[in-house]
Amino acid sequence: MSKTRELTEQEIVRREKLKEISKICNPYPERYEVTHSLKEASNLVDGSDNISVAGRIVFMRKMGKMSFIKIRDIESDLQISIKVDLVGEEKYEFFKANFDVGDFIGAKGEIFTTHTGEKTLRASSFEFLGKALKPLPEKFHGLTDKELCYRNRYLDMIINEDTRKRFLVRMNFVKELRKFLDNHGYYEVETPILNNKPSGAVARPFKSYHNALDMDVYLRIAPETYMKRSVVAGIPKVYEIARCFRNEGIDATHLQDFTMIEAYQAYYNYEDNMKFIREMLQTIIMNIFGTLSIQVGDKIVDLSGEWSKVSFRDIILKYSNIDIKKYDTKEKLLNKIKEENIELDSETPIENLGYGNLIDYLYKKVARPHMIGPVYLTEHPTSLSPLARANDDNKEITDRFQLIINGAEIVNGFSELVDPIEQERRLLEQAKLKANGDEEAMDMDYDYINAMEYGMPPISGWGMGIDRIIQLLTNSDNIKDVVMYPIMKPINEVNKKMEENYEKI
Repeated sequence: MSKTRELTEQEIVRREKLKEISKICNPYPERYEVTHSLKEASNLVDGSDNISVAGRIVFMRKMGKMSFIKIRDIESDLQISIKVDLVGEEKYEFFKANFDVGDFIGAKGEIFTTHTGEKTLRASSFEFLGKALKPLPEKFHGLTDKELCYRNRYLDMIINEDTRKRFLVRMNFVKELRKFLDNHGYYEVETPILNNKPSGAVARPFKSYHNALDMDVYLRIAPETYMKRSVVAGIPKVYEIARCFRNEGIDATHLQDFTMIEAYQAYYNYEDNMKFIREMLQTIIMNIFGTLSIQVGDKIVDLSGEWSKVSFRDIILKYSNIDIKKYDTKEKLLNKIKEENIELDSETPIENLGYGNLIDYLYKKVARPHMIGPVYLTEHPTSLSPLARANDDNKEITDRFQLIINGAEIVNGFSELVDPIEQERRLLEQAKLKANGDEEAMDMDYDYINAMEYGMPPISGWGMGIDRIIQLLTNSDNIKDVVMYPIMKPINEVNKKMEENYEKI
């Protein structure tokens, strides 16, 4: 028999109020007619009447004949005045006796501005819309424990204005992103999350099992190969905002489940997409912020104008004095890295990495942190880019780019490899690397090769981490700050810790 949770004094009081409310009205009514959002009501001219709003009470000042409350939603707060001579003495006493901070209320009345300049709704009537049985954290203390914020995002968003602003930026960014692509003739598609091959990117997958089909499956690491199948199917411009999963390390800029967008356009090359992405991001950011100068840490990054570009070889040479054209095999490069005492941040032993991944880890260690940008990184080694088109003049590099801002990869794109024979050869090389211990190498995917053999036009595609760019645009320290419900490791007695936090407050 489970032990009954002991209620706090405030929880007991609120439950008693719930019983009293139930004698007068339904404390959890079916609906309430709203004419304006809180933001819309806040912008109305004085004298606007029959305005009906609703929200959660986050502040109360109860007085003898008149009380003030503040209600809130994701966009805005709105003050409401409740006067005994407008709502009636019985209703006013009901309000004073039973309403608490955290409860939901609906109110109807006229908009006016107080002598302190605050837009207020003068309520002629109000309705009880929902009882909060737990008290909110106090306004002036708030919810400041980061872990509790991640685990209880609903409280974090109720209490902390900065959190609400971050998620408004995120939601508006996705809205503007869809609008831009739709206006440029792109179609949005959906591709499988469960795959029988972990293809589409160089990463370690999550593995599961499909009982009905009696087979192993993988959570997608990227939608890429299915997106390109969509181009084969006859959709020349296609995109997907996709939840993806990579079973790799976690830090301030990486999560294992994340949201990304991938987009592909037939008849484009990578240089076309570099221009397209610059115009797209400049348009979206200007629409949201009204400026292209963004605060990143203690720096201001200017996203206006043209964006510079630098080659993979040049940036590594600049910050490490290692010329990857000279150290052109895994063995040569590995020995040079060890000779220079460079410690690479790889979960896979560096001896097991293929040449391409070894170069990539070297670049991430020595060069990327110095790239404030915005800058396009180009001329990636072919062995690092198994799905990218090789350059016509130099088959050792690909027609690929990455957009780097403040040491973080924001966009990755390239001219796609559309030759099925060359693609098969490269995937076989990847499969050999995987068999030799490189867990981030790709699998052979003959189903995708089969689709390619029906013919593909020239294509360029790109992918962008939604979480990553929102972290950048909101100047957030940790990527979890911009993910509404990040996965967290279970902790024993989490509820107890929450209650202890309330008691401290």
